[in-house]
Amino acid sequence: MDRMGHSSTRAAIIYQHATDERRHQVAKQLDSLARGQLKSGSGTQRARKSSKAD
Repeated sequence: MDRMGHSSTRAAIIYQHATDERRHQVAKQLDSLARGQLKSGSGTQRARKSSKAD
């Protein structure tokens, strides 16, 4: 395994594991945000609704 600039292979493995966990957290949060936007409709759909109300 390439040490990726770390002082030891062990340090590289620990960092890689922590990075994988963080990537999973970020992906899960982005998924949640995207699903929320899909449920509320696109920005275009919201703009059309508000312009019809005027």
